[in-house]
Order: sequence, then C-alpha cells, then structure tokens
Amino acid sequence: MSRSRVWVGAVSCAVVAIAALLTAQGPANEFVPDTTFSGSSLNGWTTIGAVDWQAQSGEIVGRPRAGQGGWLVLGKSYQDVNFFTRFRCTGPCQAGVLFRMQKSQAGMTGVYVSLADGDLKTYRVTLDAEGRMTGREALRPAAPFLRVAPPPDPNPVPGRGGFSMVGAGRGGGPVTLPTPLPELMPPPAGIRPDDWNLLSITMDANVVRPILNRSYDFIPGATDERDDYGPIALYVGGGEVRFADVSFKDLHFRKNPPEQVSSRFRMQRIDEFYQSWGAAAGDFNKDGVLDVVAGPYYYLGPTYTTRGEIDISPAQAPSTSFARTMIDYAYDFTGDGWTDVLAGESRPMHLYVNPKGENHRWAKYPVLPQITSEVALMRDIDGDGKPEIVFGTGGIGGTVAFGWPDPANPTAPWLTHTISAPGPAHGHGLGAGDVNGDGRIDVLQAAGWWEQPAAGPRSGLWAYHPYAFGRWGRSEGAGGSEMVVFDVNGDRLNDVVGGLNAHGFGLAWFEQKRDASGSITFERHMIMDDFSTKNTGGVTITEMHAATMADIDGDRIPDFVTGKRLFSHQESWVDPDPYGEAVLYVFRTVRNSRAPGGAEFVPELIHNKSGVGSHVTAADLNNDGLVDIVTSTNRGTFIFWGQRRR
Repeated sequence: MSRSRVWVGAVSCAVVAIAALLTAQGPANEFVPDTTFSGSSLNGWTTIGAVDWQAQSGEIVGRPRAGQGGWLVLGKSYQDVNFFTRFRCTGPCQAGVLFRMQKSQAGMTGVYVSLADGDLKTYRVTLDAEGRMTGREALRPAAPFLRVAPPPDPNPVPGRGGFSMVGAGRGGGPVTLPTPLPELMPPPAGIRPDDWNLLSITMDANVVRPILNRSYDFIPGATDERDDYGPIALYVGGGEVRFADVSFKDLHFRKNPPEQVSSRFRMQRIDEFYQSWGAAAGDFNKDGVLDVVAGPYYYLGPTYTTRGEIDISPAQAPSTSFARTMIDYAYDFTGDGWTDVLAGESRPMHLYVNPKGENHRWAKYPVLPQITSEVALMRDIDGDGKPEIVFGTGGIGGTVAFGWPDPANPTAPWLTHTISAPGPAHGHGLGAGDVNGDGRIDVLQAAGWWEQPAAGPRSGLWAYHPYAFGRWGRSEGAGGSEMVVFDVNGDRLNDVVGGLNAHGFGLAWFEQKRDASGSITFERHMIMDDFSTKNTGGVTITEMHAATMADIDGDRIPDFVTGKRLFSHQESWVDPDPYGEAVLYVFRTVRNSRAPGGAEFVPELIHNKSGVGSHVTAADLNNDGLVDIVTSTNRGTFIFWGQRRR
C-alpha cells in the first residue's frame, strides 16, 4: 500500500488494478453499481495523512494515528456519480466522503460530506499537502425539484432559503396514529452509534444529495462548480471506522434501450405531449363509442385521432414543470344524460360539465377543493349505483372522507362525509373494496382500513383497523398508489395488493388471515423491493405512483397493472433511480400452492417508454372482450390495445 504526499491525480493509472478488486454487483439499494469493493488489498488506492488503512474481507478499515486523520483516495475520477457504503464508527464518528478531489494552489479541494456526530452537512473544503483541512465552507441549500442549482440569490429574503425534503411534494410525512406503526415512521435521526449505517450519495451537476439510513438527515448542498472532475476519497478523523460494500456508479453514460411493446398489446400514442398524469374513458359525444380524456383534451373514438379542448392548459416540460391534472374520472355527474369529467388538478377536484355537443370549452366548477391526497378513487360506496369520490383531506395527519354531488345542485361544492378521526390521512396510498366480506365497501390507506358500518356509510365514523399497507420512504413519507382488493390466492378471503411507497421502492400483496374468532390480520408477501434484493422476474421499479387491476390474461383472476412515473419530481435526484426506464408492467396473478401464501405475481413488460402517471385506466374501449389500458404521462397519452395471443 503506497503512501504519498503528492497530487492524487498521479495515481489515475491504477484504474485497471482497482477494477480487478471490484465486483459487478453489490447491495446498494438505490442503484445498480458498476463496481463494488470486495477485495482484501488496497493496491491502486492512495493514502494522505496519518491514518492506517487496511482491507479485510471486502471491508475498508481506517484507524487514525494522530492529528486530523487522513484520506484514502480512489484511483479513478468521477464527475457525476452514485456512491454507496455501509459504515460503522467505533465511538463518536469523525468520518466523511470527498468528491471531485482536485489540485488547488493551497493543496487540494473538493465537495465534502461530513459524517460527524452533530455535523451532518456538506462543505467545500480545502486541504494542504498533508491532508489537513485548512478551510471549509458550508454549501448553500439546494431546492428539491431541480438538477442544477441556480446561483445564490443576491438579495435573499430573511427567513427563507432552507429546504425540507420530508413532504417536499405535499404528498406525505410522518402521521399521527392512534396505534403506532413503525413501518410508516422515519428512522431515528443521526448516525447509529457502534452500528452499521447506510449511506447513499448522489453527486450530480452542482448538487450533492446524501441519504443517511434511508432518510433525509442531510439538506442537499449546492456548490458553485458543476463541472469539476476528480477522485472520491474516504476520510477518517477519530476512532476506527469501517466501510463495507463501497459502491460506485458512473452517471456520465446513460442507457437508452430499444423500445419494447408486449405481444399482448398494440400501442397507439394519441398525444405526443405532456398533458396530464391521468386519463379516463367515457362516451362524451353520445355516439355509443368510448372516448378518452386526459387533462385538457378529450380524444374521440374509435380512431382517437381527433381531440377537443375541455380547458386551456399548455403542455408541460417534464424536466421543469408538473402537469396540472393528476386524476381524471368520467361519469354523468350532473344527471343530464351527458358524460362529464371530474379532474383532480394538483389535488383539489374540479367538475367539467359536458356542453352537450356544442363545440366550446367546458364550464368548470370547484366541487371538492378540500382534497389534499394525491390519490382519489371513484367508487360506489353506498351501493345505490352512483359513484362517490374517496379522498384524504387536511394534509398530513388529516382525515379520510368521501364526497358526492347534491342532485339538486351538482355543480355546487359537493356533500362530504368523514369516515376517520384526524391523524392517519396521507398523501399516498388509497384503496376501496370489501375487505371483510360483508358485502359493503371498506376504505384502505397506508395506515390501515376502515370498516363500513352496518348502519350505512354516512352513519358516523367507521371502525378503524390499524395495519401498515405502506412503508416509509425518504422523500414523501409512506404509502403507494391505488391499492386493490381481491381474492389473490383463491381462499375466498379478499387480500390487498399495492405499492409501498409512491416515490420509492416496494410492491407487496397482503394475505388476509382469520383466527377462530373471525379477527382479521394480514401477512405481507413482498413481490418486489429495491436493487439490493432478489425480486420476482429480476424486475425493480421505483415510483409506482399509479396502479389498477384488470384481468389481462383472461383467466378470470384480476392482475395488477403499474409502472414507473418518470421524473416524478421533475428532473432531479429527489427520488431514487430518476433516469430508470419509464416502464409499464402487468403483474399477472398466478395461484400456486407452492408459493408463499398460495400465489405469486409474474411480471410482464407492456411498454418501456411511457410508464404511468397518477392514474391508470383499464377498459374495453372497442368492445372486443379484451382489456385495453390508457395512460397519460410526461411521455404523452397512450392506448395499449389488448390483442389475442395466437
């Protein structure tokens, strides 16, 4: 192992030696590494300062001798990079990671992520030739939904400028629950003493985003330099520090695989622009053929090549803006015989009244302005043949409710009924179905399910049954998209299928269990987790922000349709794997007595260049007996026509 006081760029020739010590896979949960250190030798690394470094069975161990400690420098340079490690400090932690180490007049400089107790921050640091820190300047906070941070404001407003990632998109944060559900709460803040800690860092453009133990202990930092290029270095300044599974992914190259469409479907792209996150089907011109609505436009069947404008809303730019419409539903809400549109526009819902064949934009009414959840469901809650809208209101820690139009005045603010006490409502994760088999529709959210009372859905609060149908995620709390309720394994008990986190990882089905007294519990069976786990079919998807169920393969058992919401928080690294393929998948339900719970979900790719938004529609548009899927995303608006397999 060499010891050097000279500029670390001299070791760049050691890249080949380092590659021999690295494996192709590692346990990094948020990305698939190019390389993961697994060796027992530090050949090809360079040391600076007074630390004894050693490699032991894939771990890198640093033990300071004196002074301010020192550095272990990788003999490969990066500009934009994903970095992961597990680290463990003996005693108080004095450690860190340096990115883009470069020669300066005083010695060296770089972007530094401090892993010190009480000092979880990002800095621009300068080092002398001995590796001692001669200066450090805290990086300014970086706003969440952007890739490149702008220059600092020359006239800042006092009290502004700080950013919190928890609930950054108004979609979620910790909730107050009558029964604690640890899966829905953030992990304890700070470094775990004398224990392993997970650290993922993205250094991209001029923003560094550290994630400690899958939560936001750090505020992302912005530096003035966005094009620096240099090695990564590990720092130890006090006590022994162990680094395991040190992993890297160079972000300079990004793959763009060829377009794929399943043989089960024929794809028709009916709009090439980013108009909406949701789409619905309804007969808007009363010709007996289903049409499609997505945001400001409706598309006339059977060709879907002619569109009419409902409202003025310009197409959006996926990198820097959000579509106004998140959810669309089609139904004759006014009772005049013409199909209207109910649109969730940045959460509050507006009713667009069909102009009855007249060629002008539709009148708009704010009928459910109190909605704060990013998911709202249209279901017939009371069994009268007319749908209600189920939603969350009041923001984080609010309530669950449903609403319906007043038949005497359907364009006025709708009537509502609250079914939950304050506390459990969340921006993500919502379902409706008969959980307990009593013939009445129950409501589910990330924090459990509410049983519809026998006296009727408007007879006070519903009985609450706590259960974690979601999982905490670092940027938007807990909860996924739409949860579906059906008998997965054929035991005549309805189960639940849903994503665990709309801006992270996790897809599961929850097998219903009953004891001798009839009490209901659930057992979670993971279908798909993160990049560090073995997932069904080798498929890993992040940001499953929309889902639905439909019998795709014709076996009379519902299947689960979901996919990735690409650039869910614009073009930024707020969420994991932001540049992953915009996939749309069906997870076919296959009953198998040898599988855990008696069933498995087999993933089949539908399309890899569109993904999902916030709402997916499954319908038989052309009345041929096959399910068609309609999506609207920042890649456009699509119909996937069901095809008979030969």
